[in-house]
Amino acid sequence: MSWTDERVEQLKQLWLDGKSASQIASVLSSGITRNAVIGKVHRLGLSGRVKAPSQSTPRQRTPKPQQHVHRPAPQRSQGPRTHGSSALAYSPRPEPRLYERPVEEVVIPMSERVTIMELKEAMCRWPLGDPQQPDFRYCGGKSPVGVPYCPYHSRVAYQPAQDRRRAQRSGGGPKSFN
Repeated sequence: MSWTDERVEQLKQLWLDGKSASQIASVLSSGITRNAVIGKVHRLGLSGRVKAPSQSTPRQRTPKPQQHVHRPAPQRSQGPRTHGSSALAYSPRPEPRLYERPVEEVVIPMSERVTIMELKEAMCRWPLGDPQQPDFRYCGGKSPVGVPYCPYHSRVAYQPAQDRRRAQRSGGGPKSFN
């Protein structure tokens, strides 16, 4: 297959007429593929095309179907009732809250904090402070063998899979406790 001057001119004309690369390839035939047409169009720098005549009225766009989001029904107030349609008072349910484990604040005295050079195998590696500051240290508390953090920092760092799935379904992410 070779691009003769005659084929190139025919390609240009068909391209300007708004034909697709597949249509042009079928007209030119004899071993010219759609991809060959596309490559030649790019090498020739052909970009302007006559658009196919459109309908007199623009096409109506159909809205995307919205995903169904389960919202709890409003709960009726337990207060006194009166007659009439506007008398029923509805109080919306509070927003469902993710299960939040109570995390007690632990203060690690400066004397117990350790530098990276002082860390040993059974010490908590939870970073405390800004690593670019000279007072940056690690927790240094006792951690079980094979676990990088003390029990307190393990509760902060690791979230059970069930809680992660629940957070993803409700749109929230893991909470930061730093």
